[in-house]
Amino acid sequence: MKSITMQFNKEKAINAILLIAYKLTRKDFHKIFKILYFADREHFVNYGRTITGDKYFAMNDGPVPSNIYDIFKSIRGDGYFKDDGYFSKYFAVSEWDILVPLMQPDLDCLSKSDKTFLEKCIELYGDMTWDAIKEKSHDYAWHSTTPNRQIRFEDIILEAGGDEEYIAYLAEQSILSNLTANGI
Repeated sequence: MKSITMQFNKEKAINAILLIAYKLTRKDFHKIFKILYFADREHFVNYGRTITGDKYFAMNDGPVPSNIYDIFKSIRGDGYFKDDGYFSKYFAVSEWDILVPLMQPDLDCLSKSDKTFLEKCIELYGDMTWDAIKEKSHDYAWHSTTPNRQIRFEDIILEAGGDEEYIAYLAEQSILSNLTANGI
């Protein structure tokens, strides 16, 4: 079976992060990553796509969105890619891992379902302690992945209650989407 792929959506990711950051009391990378993971996971199983399109890696403290983490590190100044001012107009980083939002989110960039799942996950997980949200994120998908490797979208779907038939359908849609994107 062909695996499911997603296209990272920078604009949606930025605005999802801003929405989360403005609603959280503790705005550290870890908390933001976990809220995004839960929102992407639940949106994926309900609508066949994630909100951000980001890939998650099974890091020691739970799933980490790869592109978003690269953005945060570039703003912080220690990323492989240096921020050319594009991302630093949206966020700043203080105390190594605290995100400081510099703009209000553009909610028009997010669909109604995107906002619903983000708000739901902020409400469910926003007040959890660091250890509690870490433990919650150590789910089937995380446990099924070799440490420091990408978590398969198929495992994320299974964790969220999807089945093999739904996974096969999404894999087929992923192939079709990639063919269309490549002009085939």
